[in-house]
Amino acid sequence: VGDDPKFQQETACEYRELITIHAGKPKGHLKDALKVDPDKVRRLSLSETQLAKATASHGADVIRFTQKNILRVYPKGTRINSSNYDPMNAWTHGAQMVAFNMQGHDKALRLMQGFFRANGGCGYVKKPDFLLRTGPNGEVFDPNASMPVKKTLKVKVYMGDGWRMDFSKTHFDTFSPPDFYTRVGIAGVRADCVMKKTRTIEDQWVPMWDEEFTFPLTVPELAVLRIEVHEYDMSEKHDFGGQTCLPVSELKQGIRAVPLHDRRGTRYKSVRLLMRFDFL
Repeated sequence: VGDDPKFQQETACEYRELITIHAGKPKGHLKDALKVDPDKVRRLSLSETQLAKATASHGADVIRFTQKNILRVYPKGTRINSSNYDPMNAWTHGAQMVAFNMQGHDKALRLMQGFFRANGGCGYVKKPDFLLRTGPNGEVFDPNASMPVKKTLKVKVYMGDGWRMDFSKTHFDTFSPPDFYTRVGIAGVRADCVMKKTRTIEDQWVPMWDEEFTFPLTVPELAVLRIEVHEYDMSEKHDFGGQTCLPVSELKQGIRAVPLHDRRGTRYKSVRLLMRFDFL
């Protein structure tokens, strides 16, 4: 059979179809661009602006498209300062390729770094099953729908330490120890998004907050826990003291020493927060 030219030709054709996905940009109406061809897999590229319009008016069609095809989202061309868009709208609608300006060290890029800490940090995160399911009447997951709370996350922030080792004595304040506070919150579907903060502990290199926050989650599978530490400054912009983003689906219950990172996502040598995670 291996010497049969017809067999080899057919095999090569199937192999080519397996590794090649035709790419294109939307032409005409968005609804037409999002049509699913049962016999052909496509890759569609949308700018962040086009995606926002598509999800606002044809959200279900976007998710149906991503169940069978590849959707790539990229930053709009006017982001000449290398800033980024919020990736959550793309992820919650099933987009598989969400492009970033990697030199834009902002909240969106930190969210991406946190989102892809899942699955061992290998760079691939499996889409939740509910984004791949279609109901008997063609209904699909709606990230903007009102949904019941599926899981409640309790986060306790005990204390922080390590700034004395990783920063100079005068980095935050020239004449006194820093005044740290922590912001804790959720990025995910719209109903779950929230940010809360501790009180400010004045003049302490080792702040002890001992505060607890509760986050009811309707879609914990797509939620990312955001943690930031800032140093309060009365007269100027508050100083940055560290951050991390962690996939809620991978949090382990109990008391944890959570390492913090700088704005670029590089892990500090010593800075840690002592925290506790519980699921109800």
